[in-house]
Amino acid sequence: MNKPFVFKEFTIKQDQCAMKIGTDSVLLGAITSLSKKPYSILDIGAGTGVLALMLAQRSDAEIIDALEIDADAYEQCVDNFEQSPWGDRLFCYHASIQEFAEEIEDTYDLIVCNPPFYSEDYKTNDASRDLARFQDAMPFEHLIQAVTTLLNQDGKFSVIIPFKAREAFIHLAEKVNLNPEKITKIRGHKASEFKRVVIEFSYKKTAHTTSELTIEHDRHEYTNEYISLTKDFYLKM
Repeated sequence: MNKPFVFKEFTIKQDQCAMKIGTDSVLLGAITSLSKKPYSILDIGAGTGVLALMLAQRSDAEIIDALEIDADAYEQCVDNFEQSPWGDRLFCYHASIQEFAEEIEDTYDLIVCNPPFYSEDYKTNDASRDLARFQDAMPFEHLIQAVTTLLNQDGKFSVIIPFKAREAFIHLAEKVNLNPEKITKIRGHKASEFKRVVIEFSYKKTAHTTSELTIEHDRHEYTNEYISLTKDFYLKM
């Protein structure tokens, strides 16, 4: 798992990162709507930088900033940005979300986040992996509070979380006037339960749309929807 992950237009080194490339970031990077053509994008908790790199490939955004608290992951993210075709548009900050929200005066057109979301009651013996995986590193309340500081009034916030956490997360967001616009429910295959959900929020109060995405028909036999979504990125799609 420490080998570089090669996408069609960029390569991700991940040997210094606790969290390796996973389906969640790729789903978020592919599903997030760019219809409003954002000028500025922020990726909170960047890890390897894969999400920011996918959005660089998909968009013409002039400013794509990333935020990473773990020192090793930060160094790796910077390196992955510099080696990519879009290095001049990508920048990674080494800071916590609270520090960043307090210091930065600019706001963003689009904020994306694949947050850590395992609860406190299950920990490994690997501190950096725990930091990457567990919600106590970035509680949902802190995330949403930071988003309200950093998102411009016409902006969008896109996040991937466990399906079972969706109602609590939406409730927290609505308390600060962030309303769901688009909800994509995701499951591994047709017979399985929904495991993840991508929710896009804005400050507008409109009825949200809901859609479903199934990843596989069978093991490594992907659905047309998933292939269509990821074919610009994965080598074998």
